[in-house]
Amino acid sequence: MLLDLIRHGFSVEMVVGVCSSIFVVFCTLPIHEFAHAFVADRLGDGTPKLNGRLTVNPFAHLDLWGCLMIILVGFGYAKPVPVNMRNFKNPKAGMALTALAGPVSNIIMAFFFLVLRAVTITFGNFSDFAQICEWFFFYAAYINITLAVFNLLPIPPLDGSRIATAVIPNKYYYKIMQYERYIMIGLFVLLFTGLLSRPLSWLSNELLNALNFLVVIIFSNLT
Repeated sequence: MLLDLIRHGFSVEMVVGVCSSIFVVFCTLPIHEFAHAFVADRLGDGTPKLNGRLTVNPFAHLDLWGCLMIILVGFGYAKPVPVNMRNFKNPKAGMALTALAGPVSNIIMAFFFLVLRAVTITFGNFSDFAQICEWFFFYAAYINITLAVFNLLPIPPLDGSRIATAVIPNKYYYKIMQYERYIMIGLFVLLFTGLLSRPLSWLSNELLNALNFLVVIIFSNLT
């Protein structure tokens, strides 16, 4: 987001986009992490609650580098919620469901923001304020979608790597986790060079179009 502002110069729309990314960092990213903690707690693991993560307080969840990535390029992450999979009745399924809860919450929030955008377009009377609200809701929806897509990558410590525990034998999974730090460095390089952000943007746009199509269908039946 901020990199686009720097590359393409000042515009009101891009400033609104940066404001949306900051809003997502402090208001919707904590919901993503709370979703992990809530599902883990419901499935029998009290570890997130004991570590103060069963909350929507942003300061319990935010990771400095992950937040900067969201503001700079639109993709990022928070501090992983600690989970002890041995507390689940079915450890592999419990871990996968707990990991999946975060991206699913982002998709639900994206749908909510697209609905608000549709309401703004329908009843905004083409005012300047309505235009700013439309941009804000669009970027809030889009960033939530990019968070869902990004976190589903099967790369530690992202959610996708935890979902992979349901299908990857433990000995291979733990072997991969040994190289987590180096994998993250490679991930940063791929994102900032655009080699990874381009395919992720394509996937995000496809999911955005699907959700927007659903919103259009709903509004066409209501109006």
